[in-house]
Amino acid sequence: MVVIEQEETEHRNANPSNAGAGNDASDGFETASDTDLGSDGDGEDGGAGSREEKTHPEKHDQQQTEQEPEHHDVPRSTESSENALINEEESRQKALDRANEAKVEGNKLFVDGKYEEALLQYELALQVAPDMPSSGEIRSICHSNRGVCFLKLGKYENTIKECTKALELNPVYVKALVRRGEAHEKLEHFEEAIADMKKILEIDPSSDQARKTIRRLEPLAAEKREKMKEEMIEKFKDMGNSVLSRFGMSLDNFKAVKDPNTGSYSISFQR
Repeated sequence: MVVIEQEETEHRNANPSNAGAGNDASDGFETASDTDLGSDGDGEDGGAGSREEKTHPEKHDQQQTEQEPEHHDVPRSTESSENALINEEESRQKALDRANEAKVEGNKLFVDGKYEEALLQYELALQVAPDMPSSGEIRSICHSNRGVCFLKLGKYENTIKECTKALELNPVYVKALVRRGEAHEKLEHFEEAIADMKKILEIDPSSDQARKTIRRLEPLAAEKREKMKEEMIEKFKDMGNSVLSRFGMSLDNFKAVKDPNTGSYSISFQR
């Protein structure tokens, strides 16, 4: 046991540097400044102020007046604006939380194969989520998820529309590109599907799946181009024959002859 002499204790109490020692540190969750909360009048000066008041009361009054804190009234308009901003931010956060809950519920329904019900939850999330940059991620996800629901339901045009909206919010959203490309392929839009796969390779050059899909779709795209060309020629022939029939002729009376030297064609008429 350490015994502290009375004289030493009095000497220590008289030393202002020891005032306030032993206070706990801040826990990191600050709701107001300690200085803003004020004090009860027992500052670092201890009881010195009372002794000085007996000898120099006018000086004490002067110091008290000088130390009197100034009160500045906060304009009501400024306070109202700050409160409005706080309320707006809280409303946005609540809306984002509600949107995320609807998205999670939609995911559960999708896993259970309830695509129509999942569509409704994703739509609810889109309606609740505020149209602002901070909600761009959840909105793009919900559009893409609606796209895959429509894909499962065989509504490929709707898939393309939803995935396009998702990509407008997030141009590097690979899943949306994959789903839109699949919908294009189902509709035999081979050129558009290839374009989506090439975009995926720009984002992720290591995507073997996109590369394989391009190789698989290119012959189909070439075949479709040839088929469309033949159909177009037939349409022109029909139109030409309908006009020439008035003069007792048809396109069969005209023959295209290729010049082997120049590679150009000349048209000859035959009866």
